[in-house]
Amino acid sequence: MSQNSTSRRSVLLGSLAAAAAGGALTACGGGDSASGSGGGDAKKISFWLSASDAQAKGYYDLADEFKTKQGITVEIVNVPYDGYQTKLRQAAQADSLPDVASAPSLDPIWTNKLQDLTAVATSSTNKIDEKLYQKTDDGKILTIPSDITAAGLFINASLFQKAGVAYPTDPASTWTWDAFLAAATQVRTATGAKYDLVYDASPARIRAFVYEHGAKGFQLNSEGTEYSVDDATVEVLQKFVDINDDVVMPKSVWTSGADPNALFKSGQVVAYFSGVWQVADFAESITQFEWAAVPTPAQPTQATDINTGGKIVAFDNGDTKDAAMKFVEFLYDPTNYAKVAATNGWLPVETGLDIAYPGTNQAALDGYALYQKEIELADPISTSGSDAGEKLTLAGKAITTDPTKDEMGKAINGQQTVQQTVDNIVKLLNEQIA
Repeated sequence: MSQNSTSRRSVLLGSLAAAAAGGALTACGGGDSASGSGGGDAKKISFWLSASDAQAKGYYDLADEFKTKQGITVEIVNVPYDGYQTKLRQAAQADSLPDVASAPSLDPIWTNKLQDLTAVATSSTNKIDEKLYQKTDDGKILTIPSDITAAGLFINASLFQKAGVAYPTDPASTWTWDAFLAAATQVRTATGAKYDLVYDASPARIRAFVYEHGAKGFQLNSEGTEYSVDDATVEVLQKFVDINDDVVMPKSVWTSGADPNALFKSGQVVAYFSGVWQVADFAESITQFEWAAVPTPAQPTQATDINTGGKIVAFDNGDTKDAAMKFVEFLYDPTNYAKVAATNGWLPVETGLDIAYPGTNQAALDGYALYQKEIELADPISTSGSDAGEKLTLAGKAITTDPTKDEMGKAINGQQTVQQTVDNIVKLLNEQIA
């Protein structure tokens, strides 16, 4: 298995034996039992995640079934995404880590507390895609992704239909950003919608915008020691700032935390750039209009930002460690995993599964099919953000606070130029890996 996989579907993960900066973190307990060196016979464990209600449902169902079959209660704690990494750090420092977690990324401060998941990851029964996990230098697999994710575009299909404007449905014949924005403006003006587009305030989502415009964004060098940016990225980010004009896009999403999901669901926005994780939520929550996942624009690059979903980890908290491992094994059992993937709307990390996504919503079924085709067509740069995270993890480093969101917010708010924004992002990224 390669530690430098460049497969479009490959991503993250980490190794890092040598990294564990946290020093002498001692055993701690998120479950009922006190810390200790043994595996114990715990009857309750804790599981931290960060997910929408729709994407958490599969985990709640899994926990109920685990309780029935194993007699172990799983206390699920749904943590807001913003600040999740900080909360895990604080838990490590307070010796109160959860027993299992779906973490956004590994953090050197707690990786020395992780259990080895090799038996689960390499199980011939589970058939987990080996490109999606990696081994540490001493042969351990410390985390397995829960799912594959990709950024992408959704539209209010009812508004398009009302305006009589066509849109592509096949990623192999997608539109450019200019063509998409022209179509969105035509729809907005014809229907009286409020905005052309809302766009998640996220470093990952902005990477997709940059790649699709042929720029490279913030790239880590081959030695893993320094970030740099190309001139084309400055031009692309200027375009992004310019369309945040309270007509094409509302400034409030990036500058003051307005919720793009809620804005799109209001029915007053033509399109929403987010990702595959929205499909399950939209299938349940959008009833007042028809929506559709549509191909991401290519101008000229056909790209997205491909990542993995939560990185499942099991902590060694002494007496709860065996129960935590049992829960991870239970999750990746193919029968159980297929149920969770269907309920949560995941693109799976296990091969050979026949996932029965909820079949009552054709838009959702079409959306899953479209995303899988987009991932296959995406330029390899689409995984470069994840690859950089992997490289840093292997070196025992981490970007714990990505400055992109805050710095772009300042540019959109007129507090600094795009060039100053780019310079600040590069500076702040490099300070964290120095």
